[in-house]
Amino acid sequence: MKLKFEIDNQVYDVIIEKKKNKNSYIRIKEDLTIYITTSLWSTKKDIERMLNQNVDALRKMLKKKKTQLEKQESFFYLGKSYDIIEVSIMDKIEIEDNKIYTPSLKELEKWYQQQIKRVFEEHYKIQCDLFDEDITIPKLKIRSMKTRWGVYNRKAHSITLNSHLIEYSSEKLDYVIVHELSHIIHFDHSKDFWNLVSKYCPRYKQIRKELKE
Repeated sequence: MKLKFEIDNQVYDVIIEKKKNKNSYIRIKEDLTIYITTSLWSTKKDIERMLNQNVDALRKMLKKKKTQLEKQESFFYLGKSYDIIEVSIMDKIEIEDNKIYTPSLKELEKWYQQQIKRVFEEHYKIQCDLFDEDITIPKLKIRSMKTRWGVYNRKAHSITLNSHLIEYSSEKLDYVIVHELSHIIHFDHSKDFWNLVSKYCPRYKQIRKELKE
């Protein structure tokens, strides 16, 4: 079954899949199609009612998906979007205004990985040096992660940062570092933990919100 549903003057396709479910679930696909899994006995009116009751949630889901798609289509570096210009006669990467000039995409990827290592290590050292608490500095690891920005491994005493943080502002990178360092003192998300995060990152609530968008 297919429907059309309008949100903020934009019409979206709605695809309904009926299963032997007691509950109904709403997802947003890569092409911005609204995908609903519901019970075999849900009627068209039931589904329309569900959509109308979840307009605010759908709006947020669509905004998040659109932001993800925009990032996939653009080249982001430290919170800024760049147009990639390939110039084969160049021998190095150059950034000017909102453009990044590169001899090739292969060279750009190589440069990008170098920047991730350099920037993350620099910011990690700065935040560790700022920490007043008596801690042993964890080993820094960097890798791509789908669901987490950072992880503190107590057993290995290491902090892993998501390499995709290079796409965001340095303020967000610093927040994630502070967050994971704070877990050395408070291995939970208690009030004391957030007070410690706030000590080094007063804007953490706003930054957390932006990272979730």
